[in-house]
Amino acid sequence: MNSSRPSINWLPYIFLAPAGLYLLVFQGIPLVQEMYLSLTSTSLLTPRNNTFVGFDNYVALFRSQRFLGTVWVTFVYTVSCVVLAIGLGFVTALLLDAPFKGRAIARTIVTIPWAAPPVAVAIIATWIFNAQYGIFNHAQRALGIPAYEGWLDSPQYALPAILIITVWQIFPFSSVVLLAALQGVPKELREAAQIDGANAWHILMAVVWPALRPTVVLLALFVTIWSLRRFDLIWLLTQGGPIGSTNTLVIDLYQRAFVSRDLGAAAAVGMVGLAVALLITLLYIRASYRTDRTEH
Repeated sequence: MNSSRPSINWLPYIFLAPAGLYLLVFQGIPLVQEMYLSLTSTSLLTPRNNTFVGFDNYVALFRSQRFLGTVWVTFVYTVSCVVLAIGLGFVTALLLDAPFKGRAIARTIVTIPWAAPPVAVAIIATWIFNAQYGIFNHAQRALGIPAYEGWLDSPQYALPAILIITVWQIFPFSSVVLLAALQGVPKELREAAQIDGANAWHILMAVVWPALRPTVVLLALFVTIWSLRRFDLIWLLTQGGPIGSTNTLVIDLYQRAFVSRDLGAAAAVGMVGLAVALLITLLYIRASYRTDRTEH
């Protein structure tokens, strides 16, 4: 009795092979090297002379109050970016979705912060929050609000100042994505709900929000990963200071590697950041899966 095996179509694998090879060479191998480096005591000055220390770097990290403070700052910064950027983007998308004169121009203007280079944004932000001639303090005084001198030099106000600049730069992306999702909601559903007597809030929650929820979940994942990885804006504004009040995981990694010259500890920080990113990704995938099951 002859059994015929189904022929394998190798064409998709051939097309995927270059991408797989790229990921292996430029992502997989460096990741394995970083994992090994995190288990060693290695100096930037003599990177080839390392000593295997096992999990000592990780133990030292989680026993350090400085690192625990860094984790907390990263958490606050990331959550604030996700909530504020998506919230402001959602409100902006609702406003831009409504018909009004000059809507096309308004949609174009909203995208300008997202297109601005981070280095230019950091330089302008430094001038805005300057203690002597910064326009932010002048605006506060003009509005009758008590002005605080030296926002970026204050352990209490440096992180809120960075959050203001970060959210200003990234919320346009959220607004554009959510605006596209809003335009995908059939107008017939809104009109039918309005005919049935639903007000604007009920239409938003019962008709618009269920259609936007998958997009919001995916958008939250993107903003989370970008916030965990954001380096240039924070480094140019405060370099993690003052007193570690804006020291996130990527800033801490850079300081350990190129300031303290401890590559082993820096690699351990990088692996902790990778673990956090993977955990968050799995949580978002689970949330997205639950959303799909609820809809179907």
